Amino acid sequence: MSATVTGMAVGAVLGVVAVAFGFWAFVLVAVFMAVGALVGRIVSGRIDVSSLVDALRGRRSSS
Repeated sequence: MSATVTGMAVGAVLGVVAVAFGFWAFVLVAVFMAVGALVGRIVSGRIDVSSLVDALRGRRSSS
């Protein structure tokens, strides 16, 4: 699936949730989508967890 199709699907889901359930449901679905994307990238190996933890702690990497 291309990035354009993925973006359209995400936008459609968020739009439907915003119209049907309101702002806070929209925010909750957006947060869950972001967490799901992060977990998917970790599982596929695109994100190194130790580097991510170091970045969140404020440590800088020389690589």
